[in-house]
Amino acid sequence: QVQLVEFGGGLVQAGGSLRLSCEVSGRTFGDYTMGWFRRTPGKEREFVASFTWSSIDYADSVKGRFTLSRDNAKNMMYLQMNSLKPEDTAVYYCAAGRYYRLDAGRNPDLFGYFGQGTQVTVSS
Repeated sequence: QVQLVEFGGGLVQAGGSLRLSCEVSGRTFGDYTMGWFRRTPGKEREFVASFTWSSIDYADSVKGRFTLSRDNAKNMMYLQMNSLKPEDTAVYYCAAGRYYRLDAGRNPDLFGYFGQGTQVTVSS
């Protein structure tokens, strides 16, 4: 059974930083795509970042500001968010790929598993 639990969201001023954490069970980092999405009210779920066994991908809107990392021994992944902007305000979800050794790309349908989400609010 795949379970994802995010924590670390909060309120921060523009230009500040936050680190989101995701505790993962039921998935091996080396065999599934893992990543982060975000959603604001009235909008579609938006891809933020992901990694597979061979690559890391970032949305253009966060490239250079956000950094994805993981701790394989602890089955944890992290999203370090720097230089935050008000437009980064959203609920952030960690996500796990649905299929073994299939690169899910940026397609949320191919991820299949999401945590409950954590709110990030960036004030101007």
